[in-house]
Amino acid sequence: MAIQPIRLFGDPILRKPALEVVDFDKELRRLVEDLTDTMLGAPGAGLAAPQIGVGLRVFTWYVDGEVGHLVNPRLDLSEEVQDGPEGCLSIPDLTFDCRRAFSVVAHGFDMHGEPVVVSGSDLLARAIQHETDHLDGVLFVDRLDTDARKAAMRAIRESEWFGLERPTVKVSPHATGGLGF
Repeated sequence: MAIQPIRLFGDPILRKPALEVVDFDKELRRLVEDLTDTMLGAPGAGLAAPQIGVGLRVFTWYVDGEVGHLVNPRLDLSEEVQDGPEGCLSIPDLTFDCRRAFSVVAHGFDMHGEPVVVSGSDLLARAIQHETDHLDGVLFVDRLDTDARKAAMRAIRESEWFGLERPTVKVSPHATGGLGF
């Protein structure tokens, strides 16, 4: 297994837009494996590369027994919306109701560079939108209404993990172009 430390709220990499993947190589396949192992070990419904310190546009998901990944996603969102509880592995143990599109069609690539289209609704749509936000440097708390955002920030500041030292990463096995440090 290649479980990696998950970066927590406050880590600057979570606010940086990730770069598009241009090399579909062994390192990318290892990144997808690391993301999958880390997500399943957490456990979580999704994990984006910036959450393990890699500034590339890649994420994994695990919803309704299905494990998948997407590279360089581009989303088409429905006009119909859903409100529901949402959490994040980078903001552990906290959930807040967040509004998202009810369904999504995601276009991108698999780890081998083959085009992929993923369509989903409800929880899968929520996970895909959440992880794509991570790739844009957006956290789900940014999408909350004013009162919920204030409550979320208060809960984050009061959490046991807030302000903990970030994991030390000496050398990343992934090509990050220096974005992981």
